[in-house]
Amino acid sequence: MRRHYTIPLPDGRALGLGPRTLVMGVINVTPDSFSDGGTHLDTGAAVVAGLRMAEEGADLIDIGGESTRPGAASVPADEERRRVVSVIQALAQRVKVPLSIDTTKAEVAAAALDAGAVIVNDVSGLRADPALGPLVAARRAAVVLMHMRGRPGDMAAHAVYRDLVGEVAHELASCLTVAEAAGIARDAVILDPGIGFAKRAEHSTALLARLDAPALCALDRPWLVGPSRKSFLQAALGDVPPAAREWGTAAAVVAAVFAGAHVVRVHRVAEMLQVARVADMIVAARSPSGAIS
Repeated sequence: MRRHYTIPLPDGRALGLGPRTLVMGVINVTPDSFSDGGTHLDTGAAVVAGLRMAEEGADLIDIGGESTRPGAASVPADEERRRVVSVIQALAQRVKVPLSIDTTKAEVAAAALDAGAVIVNDVSGLRADPALGPLVAARRAAVVLMHMRGRPGDMAAHAVYRDLVGEVAHELASCLTVAEAAGIARDAVILDPGIGFAKRAEHSTALLARLDAPALCALDRPWLVGPSRKSFLQAALGDVPPAAREWGTAAAVVAAVFAGAHVVRVHRVAEMLQVARVADMIVAARSPSGAIS
């Protein structure tokens, strides 16, 4: 049974998480992202993609300027900032959908928040840049803290677990402690189990299956899950390219909703919105009251 949360945003709005699954659209303003690298590198193309996602019903839009695919090289902060700021500025003026900046760098996050973003999505869980936590606190932004070990360039070497769920829960609890020490309100935090980050296919699959495990539920924060087009799907689909993994993504989105995810992060908004709505309807039918709770 999914818990309900309210996430305050710095512009006075709030995200209501729980009554239905929110769908976050992904825009990678990069040349090298695993799924759509180069597609939205041009500002105009990225803005058009964001407008389309808003029209299709996206609840959130996540914009990133640095690839976090396995083995990806780091991007200098000034280049990352250059890629994303104009996109965020243009979208903030034209859509009401809350915008998220996917970055690990305080410098980039500050520029993105100035441009109109209201959420910081940090795949490092506040571990990469000590200045990011205090910035998020000072701006009263919402923040997504993801589980990852190492950095994208070397994270595969850290995919060794004796107790997968227990270790992920413990390490996310450490991220929450870092956030609290930085002055971030607990109500502002969303957690992400980090599907595909420092995890082999069997680890990602197990986390999707056990997102409602007691150790993870004890963290008492809403969940964002990002299975879209990721390589773990190949364990079931075979060697198919990212763009051909939409049906596999759909199955993973359903599993995430059934396990209690509050937000799903996807590349194809219209299709996955339908998937999430049907999954929500089935979850509601399982509730004694007939409503998601």
